[in-house]
Amino acid sequence: MKTSYIVKHLGGTLFFFLILFVSAGRLFYWQGLIYVIIGMIMFMLHYTVLKPDAELQNERAKPGTGAKQWDKVLLGLSLLMTIAMYIIAGLDSGRYHWSPDFNLWFYITGIFLTVTGQLLFLVAQKQNKFFSSTVRIQTDREHVVCESGLYKIVRHPAYSGSIIQAIGFPLLFGSLWSIIPICVLVILHITRTYLEDKTLMTELKGYREYSFKTRNKLIPLIW
Repeated sequence: MKTSYIVKHLGGTLFFFLILFVSAGRLFYWQGLIYVIIGMIMFMLHYTVLKPDAELQNERAKPGTGAKQWDKVLLGLSLLMTIAMYIIAGLDSGRYHWSPDFNLWFYITGIFLTVTGQLLFLVAQKQNKFFSSTVRIQTDREHVVCESGLYKIVRHPAYSGSIIQAIGFPLLFGSLWSIIPICVLVILHITRTYLEDKTLMTELKGYREYSFKTRNKLIPLIW
């Protein structure tokens, strides 16, 4: 297993947890603790039953050449929005309580959506050996279309998972204000889905034929 991949992944995970708890101003923060528990369970699944193969780990740790410039911009903006949602959620539900208390079922729904979204992302990554962290045609890895598993249902299941967990985030934390950066983040995910799909349609052999079989990009029967 690529050590740099694990270190990079763990470091990023802990970085976001740190932002959340510093913003909340306290350690005994139940929404934050639940989120950390979910995150660590997913981290363990990522390196056990849902572990990607070694070649994909290398690709995700250090993507090859040919990444699209627009994707770099979208990834940068997504990172800023992700940081913003952690800061706002921590300040809101952990420190200043700007939002009113939510009904218990909203918190439970948020937990369910967060777990579901993160699991979908991990399963999609496991099923697609060309699941790079950037949008590029991986000719150096003999890139082919993934048509199995979740990819029979929608063409971009990982983005579906990312959007589902983003929707669950303000519910889990009980933070209305965090909806603002999350809305921007969802728009960025949809934009990336559209542009990546367009790239694959024109540059990856067999993708157009695959799109005739799996009609929807993100949401079954809708889009």
